[in-house]
Amino acid sequence: MSEADDLARRVAHALLEREGAGPAWGVEIDDAREGYARVRMKVRDDMLNGHRSAHGGMIFALADTAFAYACNSRNETTVAQSATIVFLAPAAPGEVLTAEARETSRAGRSGVYQVSVRAGDGRAVAEFTGLSRTVGGAVLDGTQGGRD
Repeated sequence: MSEADDLARRVAHALLEREGAGPAWGVEIDDAREGYARVRMKVRDDMLNGHRSAHGGMIFALADTAFAYACNSRNETTVAQSATIVFLAPAAPGEVLTAEARETSRAGRSGVYQVSVRAGDGRAVAEFTGLSRTVGGAVLDGTQGGRD
């Protein structure tokens, strides 16, 4: 494991520990590397909409969480500047959704990330695109973050 990937894992776990939302929803980190994160969440009954499928806000939140871990992976405090999502298929209660975020480009203080949300059977549930903005400062104190 590279030092950069080790830092990315530590940043992702620190962010999850500081959150109220992720732990409350049962979000788990499967992997985190520089510019990349994969998280999962089981769809519970309290996450459903009136059609008894996963609420779009919950799917967006899972994708946004993966996006956050990927764009903060270099230990530079980074926030969402904008995000869009396309919902492709419903997710049922009990299904485990996985959101996989990949950095597609990064220039200066801005980055673009693509997040795919899939069900356990591999079905595409949603595609999310996020634009990040680095605002300065380290996520983890005492650890030097830096730009390439």
